[in-house]
Amino acid sequence: MIIRPADLSDLNACIAIDPSFQTDYVWQMEERDDGTDIFITFRPARLPRTMPVAYPRGLDNLPEIWNRDGCFLVAETEDGEISGFLSMIVQDWHNSGWIQHLIVDQRYRRQGIGSALLGAAVQWAREQGLSRLVIEVQTKNYPAIRFCQKHGFAFCGFNDRYYANQDIALFFALSLR
Repeated sequence: MIIRPADLSDLNACIAIDPSFQTDYVWQMEERDDGTDIFITFRPARLPRTMPVAYPRGLDNLPEIWNRDGCFLVAETEDGEISGFLSMIVQDWHNSGWIQHLIVDQRYRRQGIGSALLGAAVQWAREQGLSRLVIEVQTKNYPAIRFCQKHGFAFCGFNDRYYANQDIALFFALSLR
């Protein structure tokens, strides 16, 4: 497997990757207001059966993302097939890289491709002098939550009105210093 910067010719292969996934767990949000304080907790909840989940956004804007000043990496198999990609924009005003997409083709998941893409993005971000990476995931995307935690990302917030499908966005950050 080769991790390399994406070429314009790679974008159709990236768009063709099915980003949907399945999960047996979700992060369930509980909110409690005692009149003075508001308590928000998240906990993993096992589902009664495996749930298929659609990716919360389209990939039609990948050419626009590729044209921005940021990091767009692809994972390429030995036979030249694109098996995954990562796109990240730089937010100069707080010296952070914002990972917009980290997608691995279903046939190649759990083989270290996501970790390799993330490792290359961390290296790129450090070379740019960035202080942190931020990624957002759905509460339904338990595999991505565990992936973030495994790689040292810490939960740093949420937005319960973030996605068009009404799912809650969880934000995770990784300090690069």
